[in-house]
Amino acid sequence: MEVNWFQHFESYLSAERQLSKHTVRNYLFELNRVDQLLDDSTSWLSVSREQIQSAMSQLHRRGLSPRSLSLTLSAVKQFCEFLLREGVIQVNPAINLSAPKQNKPLPKNMDPDSVSHLLEIDGDDPLSLRDKAIMELFYSSGLRLAELAALNISDIQFSERLVKVLGKGGKERILPIGKVAIGAIDKWLACRRLIPCEHDALFITNKGTRLAHRSIQARLSKWGQEQALNMRVHPHKLRHSFATHMLESSADLRAVQELLGHANLSTTQIYTSLDFQHLAKVYDGAHPRAAKAKKDKSE
Repeated sequence: MEVNWFQHFESYLSAERQLSKHTVRNYLFELNRVDQLLDDSTSWLSVSREQIQSAMSQLHRRGLSPRSLSLTLSAVKQFCEFLLREGVIQVNPAINLSAPKQNKPLPKNMDPDSVSHLLEIDGDDPLSLRDKAIMELFYSSGLRLAELAALNISDIQFSERLVKVLGKGGKERILPIGKVAIGAIDKWLACRRLIPCEHDALFITNKGTRLAHRSIQARLSKWGQEQALNMRVHPHKLRHSFATHMLESSADLRAVQELLGHANLSTTQIYTSLDFQHLAKVYDGAHPRAAKAKKDKSE
């Protein structure tokens, strides 16, 4: 009697891995989807890499999204790994297969007018001055949340308008700070000196403790609401906005990569999907044929 390996796999997922019924059902659905595309004479105990790849290609041609194909392939890999564990196959035929790359969602940034509106904070109380300095620094230098929260006063070089940042992987980088951001930090430090504090943290609470990540996120969200912006404001949104606006102005991808502290240029490239109107305007102003056509049309 032929062993029903799908049934054994279902028991393994439920009993040993203790996955939910919904997850187990999804695994089996994806496996059956591929199984129906395999030749009737093909057994999962002898299926080849090429046969699985062919089935995945058929699903791709039928219009399955990269995300769906990724889930299908994950189920196949898990099943083959199970068969390998059971000792009925010698190698996982799907181990080196990969699904089509999923499109990375573009980061949602704020336009310059929205950023300016957010930063129009008139309050001169310590919290307002501190929060304004935080947001100005995020937008001025494109810092990550963890990088900003870890800053000490000694990391700021006021005369040169620079900030020393410890990024991912313990990599240090020196970043410029805009004149407006330096001014906002100066005003905050005048208040900070009045708060009893025994350490060098740049941004602190009214009790003198270093400001936590969640507190920074909550304060930015609060200011977004108070300034009546129709979007949720958070640290990464200001970082995204910094990167996009820098690229729109300079088109220097390598420089923005260095400023953001990205190890790979591909990470920075998600910011190159600029607004078409901006690109069209640059083209009209820079390309000699575009400029001539525009002039001829006006004449």
